[in-house]
Amino acid sequence: MKLFDVYPLMDVTIARGKGCTVWDSEGQEYLDLYGGHAVISVGHCHPHYVEAMTKQLQTLGFYSNSVQNPLQKEFARRLGKACGYDDYSLFLVNSGAEANENALKLASFYNGRTRILSLEKAFHGRTSLAVEATANPKIIAPINANGHVTYLPLNDIEPWKAELEKGDVCACILECIQGVGGIRLVEADFLQQLQQLCHANGAVLICDEIQCGYGRSGRFFAHQHLGVRPDMITVAKGICNGFPMSALLVSPEFTPVYGQLGTTFGGNHLACAGAIAVLEIMEQERLVENAAEVGEYLMQSLRDAQLPHVTEVRGRGLMIGIELDIPYKEPRQKLVKEQHCFTGCSGTNVLRLLPPLCLTKAEADSFVGKLRKVL
Repeated sequence: MKLFDVYPLMDVTIARGKGCTVWDSEGQEYLDLYGGHAVISVGHCHPHYVEAMTKQLQTLGFYSNSVQNPLQKEFARRLGKACGYDDYSLFLVNSGAEANENALKLASFYNGRTRILSLEKAFHGRTSLAVEATANPKIIAPINANGHVTYLPLNDIEPWKAELEKGDVCACILECIQGVGGIRLVEADFLQQLQQLCHANGAVLICDEIQCGYGRSGRFFAHQHLGVRPDMITVAKGICNGFPMSALLVSPEFTPVYGQLGTTFGGNHLACAGAIAVLEIMEQERLVENAAEVGEYLMQSLRDAQLPHVTEVRGRGLMIGIELDIPYKEPRQKLVKEQHCFTGCSGTNVLRLLPPLCLTKAEADSFVGKLRKVL
């Protein structure tokens, strides 16, 4: 049997990692500013994380959600304290798409509506409703194109106001920093007005923090820069530093009903042990603060460098977009092959930086030097 070939792969096999560095099977060292697509939050193979996962696996790796799991309650307590939402409820699942799927389903259970408003250039996942809320017709299969979603422009409140005032919108879902959309930032005035309109018209506001959340923006959640308190928050990627896990944070106005939501693997013992370790490391090493400080330093360094072909550097914390006046493909390939550095990408001409939150200023300087050589 062969693999179902759905990804264009780099000709590199990563064998091990530590912090913001990975090594391939030949022993070549790479600076990782991609973080496995924003998943590696506390760094590759952090010893405390490895110890916690190993210890838990030696005791109990999994049992179903039909029994008590104290690790879930402990994780919920720690997460509430870390992010400032200790009055919210937590539903644990496995992937970002699953978190968004359940958020949209719960919103529809809540108000009985079916219409969704989403941003142009949005990405919310590849499952049924999540992919329909994703503004990319290439990945929306005919079976998923059910007409639930209207895509609207970023930071222009009037079209959103017009749709919400029709009184039939179930939910508005948006990333506060668009990742796949090219590192586009939601503005505070826009989001505050949108929240007011949602509440006035019976719609649910969902902030997708799957890529931009969990400390990456320099606050625990990216929407916390913008002065809003969403009805629901979805998180994934950095929550367990590479082990599959995601979560839905639900505001107190929603009441759970047995049977409406469920999961087999979500919130299993091993995932919770890893997620608790991630929060402990983030607190002990002040990684949210580091993301803010080193992210601003890196963005300013890139701007000051005045590199050829760079037209704009934008982002927040350690979620950074470098817009080029040429396609990203060749510079990105040269960064890997010649400078041994991984980055992400968006659209056709944006290099996307999503490093572990432990990135140092020295590593940031190293990247600027590597990019200078490539450009």
